[in-house]
Amino acid sequence: MTDTPDTPITDRIDPVDLNTEMQRSYIEYAMSVIVSRALPDVRDGLKPVHRRIVYAMYDGGYRPDRGYNKCSRVVGDVMGQYHPHGDTAIYDAMVRLVQPWSLRYPLIDGQGNFGSAGNDGAAAPRYTECKMAPIALELVRDIDQKTVDFVPNYDGKTMQPDVLPARFPNLLVNGSAGIAVGMATQIPPHNLREVADAAQWLLANPESSREEQLEAVMARVKGPDFPTGALIMGTRGIDDAYRTGRGSIIMRAVVEVEEIQGRTCLVVTELPYQVNPDALALKIADLTKEGKLAGIADIRDETSGRTGQRLVIVLKRDAVAKVVLNNLYKHTQLQTNFGANMLALVDGVPRTLPISAFIRHWVEHQVEVIVRRTQYRLDKAEAEIHILRGLLKALDALDEVIALIRRSPTVEAARDGLIELLDIDERQARAILEMQLRRLAALERQKIIDDHDALEAQIIDFTDILAKPERQRSIISEELQEIVDRYGDDRRSRIMPFDGDVAMEDLIPEEDVVVTITRGGYAKRVKVSEYRSQRRGGKGVRGATLRGEDVVEHFGTTTSHHWLLFFTNFGRVYRAKAYELPDASRDGKGQHVANLLAFQPEEKIAAVMAIKDYEAAPYLVLATRNGLTKKTRLTEYDSPRSGGLIAINLRDGDELVSAGLVSAEDDLLLVSRNAMSVRFHATDAQLRPMGRGTSGVTGMKFRDGDSLLSMQVIPAGTDPDVFVVFENGVAKRTAASEWTAKGRGTLGVMAAKSGKGGQLVGALTVDEGDEVMVVMEKGNIVRSAVAEVSRTGRNTMGVSFATPRKGDSIVAVARNVDRGVADEVEAALEGDAVASDPAAAEVEGESPATDATTDGGTDVPGGDE
Repeated sequence: MTDTPDTPITDRIDPVDLNTEMQRSYIEYAMSVIVSRALPDVRDGLKPVHRRIVYAMYDGGYRPDRGYNKCSRVVGDVMGQYHPHGDTAIYDAMVRLVQPWSLRYPLIDGQGNFGSAGNDGAAAPRYTECKMAPIALELVRDIDQKTVDFVPNYDGKTMQPDVLPARFPNLLVNGSAGIAVGMATQIPPHNLREVADAAQWLLANPESSREEQLEAVMARVKGPDFPTGALIMGTRGIDDAYRTGRGSIIMRAVVEVEEIQGRTCLVVTELPYQVNPDALALKIADLTKEGKLAGIADIRDETSGRTGQRLVIVLKRDAVAKVVLNNLYKHTQLQTNFGANMLALVDGVPRTLPISAFIRHWVEHQVEVIVRRTQYRLDKAEAEIHILRGLLKALDALDEVIALIRRSPTVEAARDGLIELLDIDERQARAILEMQLRRLAALERQKIIDDHDALEAQIIDFTDILAKPERQRSIISEELQEIVDRYGDDRRSRIMPFDGDVAMEDLIPEEDVVVTITRGGYAKRVKVSEYRSQRRGGKGVRGATLRGEDVVEHFGTTTSHHWLLFFTNFGRVYRAKAYELPDASRDGKGQHVANLLAFQPEEKIAAVMAIKDYEAAPYLVLATRNGLTKKTRLTEYDSPRSGGLIAINLRDGDELVSAGLVSAEDDLLLVSRNAMSVRFHATDAQLRPMGRGTSGVTGMKFRDGDSLLSMQVIPAGTDPDVFVVFENGVAKRTAASEWTAKGRGTLGVMAAKSGKGGQLVGALTVDEGDEVMVVMEKGNIVRSAVAEVSRTGRNTMGVSFATPRKGDSIVAVARNVDRGVADEVEAALEGDAVASDPAAAEVEGESPATDATTDGGTDVPGGDE
């Protein structure tokens, strides 16, 4: 329809469906962003802006062998000829190509302030200078030999390459990151040597299958190699990324523990890729102020051009470096993930590829480059030899040629005459007419012959290359190896074994703790150092604030990382890590175990045992108040079930008393409340292994009014001391060798004479260097060395070990196994035996060492019963 001034305007409007137009416009815009801006080409690994910068610098003469030029000049060339966008966008892209913390192998050599890995930006382009880095020449090598296609620039006034020759696998080597419309790419950088090694394998095995290629490439490319170094934790994310194109790679900073001016410091020397050190330091400071990070006293950034990355985190004097570091890994970017998304343009279409496909497409591109370069050289050689053949014909008929030229009235006539005389074409005739007279000399004639022969050999060679793919691959291999020899270097990022995220246990310091559980079910853990060592006979320090009739019923020492096994009156066993108990002060009440363990109604703790793991011993032995014992493999109790497991089938009126770890070579010592005792072997013949859901066999018999107090394990080949404590604080120590191993199921022999001490409240095996802690009914705790109590015979009385105040009594006894901690506490508290507060002195003061035997401390002999 032809519009005229008289045509109604309604007849000149074409109706368009809005939905269709929106879809078409959005798709066109999206594809423009995908292809022309955000995503790299799989062949040269460059986005359009980076490709134009590199080519503009090459074309403009900003090459490595020349001087630096202002960046503003380069930006102007790029913007004026190839990239019709703002100068800021071009300069920002150029700056990234300079920064050694952004690219594994920078493509531009910069001079001036190009920013830092932190918050410092680059100086304006008028202040900075640049030229191509030597390795960037490998991207454009042979570009003038028709190795790639050229397309018109944005205004059609000049031509620009559609892709660069890229003589090394730049996309994998330097990586790429970009966000398009509806898709994004995040390709990590790699080590040139490793990627080239994988490419060499593909070049040598062109007939291999896709699966073989993937396995071969993954065997040679160990993982990303980030320009900032740091650690890569585990290979699971790497395998996912390389096989499927998507994977989460865990990166972790390199941190060293140093002593600086008497203070323990964490020194960060390598950061994960793309982590901003300034933002990291600010984040650590904020988390410290909020109380989410403990143990940090100060943060100093000592990074410089001489020392490199160096962020110093000064710790408080009581902080544990490993715990602080693990918390930093958990809460800050000292540990972060690189979300690999291996997306690139393949034939102008975005595709997610496995790592082998990146190298395969690059190899295919290189084959095309070599073929096109060889064809260009062949064409050039054939054109040159064609001219030389004409010159040789002219030299063979030199007199006729000279005569013809002399009698020709015009150049055109001479040209036509030469074509007819020598049977040559117009190009050859023109070359003869342009030949200088000096080339008529004999030496010049020989040079023409030599050049002809050399070109003839080159033509044969070029033809052979074009005909044989194996030669093409060989040339690629040789030239790639030259690049690797010139620019290859060692890995910066180290790949470390890794099981998963930072475990909660890694965030808790491993320290010796005292675990107390009351009859009412309140549990807590307290550092062993809270209880200072005393001489025997002391009144103790306050250990817990108890309510009403509640008393401490279970008491022991362990480390914060050990398992605690809770055996209940229902014959079930539950478990928890010691650090899961609330950390309280020594006079704190703690929290009820119902907050930690999923107990059944009316279920209470009967015994508690600490173990490092379920390989700590072959068997677990349980003993009940009525004297039943049972041996079961310890591994049968390894279960994460929160509802607990059956530990033993209890008979009516019976309850669990003690638990221990044992091997078949050990002995068991059972001690009753009335100071009777039995020792027998734990061999399978004496005590056969049973399942969890059994009751056990008789280990000891009792007289009326007596019951089992404790079961102790005596390891084979050892002779520990048996340490017993009575209700009134009297204690005695006897060598275990005083007991002869006999059969189980007897009344036993006397372990100690009680006098007026009442019943035993504790019996345990100890060594000379151990300490024993006793807890009193009202919560006071006495900690004293075993050596304070002299070794005596089995059928004797003891000496005063602890002095309960009026109305109080001993209710529990435990062995403190860490003498080193005790020595440190004693040294720290030396000279502070009595508290300055009179009220505190009454609780924490020491009593003089006095004997508490009924006969003034004289041992009373007595026979076995």
